[in-house]
Amino acid sequence: MPATLENGTATAQREDAALTFGDHTFSSRLLVGSGGYASPQVMLDALGAAGVELVTVSIRRSNLDADAGGPLSILREHGYRVLPNTAGCFTAKEAVLTAQLAREALQTDLIKLEVIGDDETLLPDTEQLIKAAGRLVDDGFTVLAYANDDPIVCRKLASLGCAAVMPGGAPIGSGQGLLNPYNLRLIREEVPAETPLIVDAGIGTASDATQAMELGYDGLLVNTAISGAKHPEKMARAMRRATEAGRGAFEAGRPPRRRYAQASSPTEGRLTVEDGR
Repeated sequence: MPATLENGTATAQREDAALTFGDHTFSSRLLVGSGGYASPQVMLDALGAAGVELVTVSIRRSNLDADAGGPLSILREHGYRVLPNTAGCFTAKEAVLTAQLAREALQTDLIKLEVIGDDETLLPDTEQLIKAAGRLVDDGFTVLAYANDDPIVCRKLASLGCAAVMPGGAPIGSGQGLLNPYNLRLIREEVPAETPLIVDAGIGTASDATQAMELGYDGLLVNTAISGAKHPEKMARAMRRATEAGRGAFEAGRPPRRRYAQASSPTEGRLTVEDGR
């Protein structure tokens, strides 16, 4: 059954101890990208500060046959799990082929599916995305599908059997935060609680991360906000804390918003003094 919202809090909640995609379980609800860092050491320092386990790598921009000293080998050497993605693919055929190459080379069924419509907006091509998702699910992949913030599209991706649906908060790399929280709330209502929802793209700073998690999302994928920060390690640490804080606030269940003030102290037994004039 889809999660329902009551006073802004989803009643159907996932177990807080773990984030699960198919047969893969992680203790951190924060995923981080590997692109855009000033150096491999800056990347490693940021990943350590973020406390992440799963890191995305663009397969189209990696030479799988000669990666010595590259992102894949560095991440594996330091014990990180790799989430290959199909960034830069424009058709379902390209995305499926890229995923198959990644599975063969990396021995993983995990794939972050991206099928974009153009190089300017980097927004998903919905038709090609749904087509690729269906093929990859049928082929045994654990598919984490990047989508726009369309509740209907996200519901369809979940129905196809995607292991996670990843609506964008704003265009990739824009850092604009959550441009349409209303749609993100609708997506949380439409997508069954057993399918993890990850806000992917647009997160710009820690307050964006907290807001996304307070909406009932299961996790976040952040790249540019960390790699493009003046101090990536500090931002990574802030993102980690913000993710945890937002999840904790969601689970705690905020009290309802009220139009008028309501005293938090008891009103019984108050001292009253009559006007002696």
